[in-house]
Amino acid sequence: MIIAIDGPAASGKGTLAKLVAEHFGLPVLDTGLLYRAVARDLMARGFKLDDPWAGAALAKCLDPASLDDPALRGAKAGDAASVAAKVPQVRAALLDFQRAFARREPGAVLDGRDIGTVICPDADVKIFVTASPEVRALRRFGEMEARGEDITYAQVLADIIARDQRDAGRGAAPMKRADDAHLLDTSEMDIKSVFKAAIAMIEGAHAEMMDLEVLGGRGHI
Repeated sequence: MIIAIDGPAASGKGTLAKLVAEHFGLPVLDTGLLYRAVARDLMARGFKLDDPWAGAALAKCLDPASLDDPALRGAKAGDAASVAAKVPQVRAALLDFQRAFARREPGAVLDGRDIGTVICPDADVKIFVTASPEVRALRRFGEMEARGEDITYAQVLADIIARDQRDAGRGAAPMKRADDAHLLDTSEMDIKSVFKAAIAMIEGAHAEMMDLEVLGGRGHI
């Protein structure tokens, strides 16, 4: 079973993906870390974040073990990643990595911004997680404040809005809800409620697939 979880920054999709993966005993991939790692490597080598050839080359030789780098979790890494992610050559270079991960048995959970539309358009279940920019900014501001970062809520909100515009407006695999994705608005929900709602969506979709398989089997009798 392949579960695609998409959505904008600070919507809660990463936390949800981990909980869903644990619940079903599936591996999980935060695809955003791939772009953060490429952006990190570009900056470390003195390249521009939108350099297509350097970005593609670094993406192709990306070391999966380096995704554990704590520096990839910061806001700076996220902003840099949204620039590198706009480059078609970078996205193409990372496509095979993500699809190979998804094809693992017995399945996988992937979270990102184009999983249900580009990476795994045939995913068994697609969920688009969202929340208002104000709520997402408040969440992100709380995380950054807890880490002792010197930033204001207004700055975080401006960054969230700017990033949404970059992600949704890029020419290569823009962030958007797949036509067959379940919408999960977390604006007024805590993580327990979000998890419960997602599990209901997944189990409902799985039940429908099983029914279709039974009907298909009968059709061949």
